[in-house]
Amino acid sequence: MRRTVGGLTAILSLVLFLVAAPVYGQQRVLNMDSPQVHSVMAVQNAHTPALMAEPAVLGTATGLGDNGELAVVVYINKQDSAASWTVRRLPNYLEGIQVKVKYTDPIVAFKGGPGGGGGGGVSHTAIQNPPIMLGTSGGWTHDLANGFCCGGTLGSLIQVGGQQRILSNYHVFEADIVSGGNGRVATTGDAIIQPALIDVNCNVGSTQDVATLVVTNALPGNNVDCSSANVISGMVDTSGAILEIGTISSSTVGASLSQNVKKSGRTSGLTRSRVEGLNATIQVAYENECAGSTAFTKVFTGQIVVRNKGSKFLKGGDSGSLMVEDVSSNPRAVGLLFAGSSSSAIANPINDVLNFLGATMVGN
Repeated sequence: MRRTVGGLTAILSLVLFLVAAPVYGQQRVLNMDSPQVHSVMAVQNAHTPALMAEPAVLGTATGLGDNGELAVVVYINKQDSAASWTVRRLPNYLEGIQVKVKYTDPIVAFKGGPGGGGGGGVSHTAIQNPPIMLGTSGGWTHDLANGFCCGGTLGSLIQVGGQQRILSNYHVFEADIVSGGNGRVATTGDAIIQPALIDVNCNVGSTQDVATLVVTNALPGNNVDCSSANVISGMVDTSGAILEIGTISSSTVGASLSQNVKKSGRTSGLTRSRVEGLNATIQVAYENECAGSTAFTKVFTGQIVVRNKGSKFLKGGDSGSLMVEDVSSNPRAVGLLFAGSSSSAIANPINDVLNFLGATMVGN
């Protein structure tokens, strides 16, 4: 999200998604360990290079078709003039597996959108009395360039060795990789603040330092959009409690189709949805600093797709939110949210993030 020094402007970053039927309860659970899912993933993986070479194709996933059966989902850029032509060229089946077409907007790192606050009378943008809870507005202390300031969500607490760290996205903490608009780049030791500059009219004096950045350069070379920062003693609740969620489990769980999930984020607060795509291959564009030019386009593989119809689950500024299973107490982490649109949201599988950082979740 961006704010001008004298006013407010929104940048909505977009992602894709698919529609599915419930499979929990007394029915099958379709996750990455399911033989049926593995079979469809193999077909998806085999045909994804050719599919993504087609005009207007932004990605693929394993999901559910209109009849509730497993399908290869193909995401089409609805803004591309070749969209209709491309859809007419797509087969109805690939190796006997149905093909499901999903239209979406172009996909970029989701760090934008005006407003914020959250549900249940809890503010996710206000400065907190330390030690702070997470699921709150925050970001890099110098995240101001080209007349704009930016921010995202301080997602959760992790442990790396003997040090507690705040987990968020690469593009929330360390995406400034050129010295153009503000004369600096993100550097290890820089302050991570709460709330983000976007929520204090770009005035860093109205924020508080809660952690110090550990630059890991997750992107563009790796398959996760993550970053972390060493907690400043006394500034963050050591239990890892998240606003409107509370404490979480120290264990994690893999995603399943139609799995119920929730998140607590800077802009939309506590929201709930369900998983609708696994093993997604997604193309995402990144800027080189706040309000900067496009730095690179990254194709992620193995991602989680979540229902976001009408932006009811994820909005701009929610980047960095931890996605957990929707249970009443001590939920397990499922993924790290980093991209979205008014119809869909994308998360890195949490175990991919933890493995990259050499981390564990802080929880019960």
